[in-house]
Amino acid sequence: MTPFKPLALLLGLALGACQGATALDADGKKTMTPSTTYLHLLRHTPFFTALSTHQLRWVIEHSAEWRAEAGAVIARSTSAHDYWVLLDGGWELVCGERHYPSGHGAPGKWFNPALAKGQDCALITTTGSYVMRILASDMNAMLASGFAFEGQLQAGRDFYTLLFDTALEGR
Repeated sequence: MTPFKPLALLLGLALGACQGATALDADGKKTMTPSTTYLHLLRHTPFFTALSTHQLRWVIEHSAEWRAEAGAVIARSTSAHDYWVLLDGGWELVCGERHYPSGHGAPGKWFNPALAKGQDCALITTTGSYVMRILASDMNAMLASGFAFEGQLQAGRDFYTLLFDTALEGR
């Protein structure tokens, strides 16, 4: 690779960032824009309120925040098994004709496609929202380090277990 190609690549990335470049959602539509995560706001987000300042900084360094338009498909049940957390706004899990809305203070404020138990579902924003993606490997590292997520995760697991088990019984 010539020395000019890395420079051109960096210049292209910088120009894209300056122009508020959009990213593709799980359906390949440009409905998401990278956003900056601010520690003072994250501290007051229900999923993260039990974390120390050091842990919040670690989360910021090991996640990506997105501003998602209403109707953005954040994840599908066939997506990577990463964690999505609703920071602000609203989303709903759509499984066929069933819709399960959640806000950032509800048990369904986080989602991992592995929870869908093979059902075809999509996680879709219901309004302009801020969402965070945490890679499964980073979430596992946070849990192994003692980050206080267990109460939030258990409430979500209970919500999704009831939702998906009930849906499976109705088939």
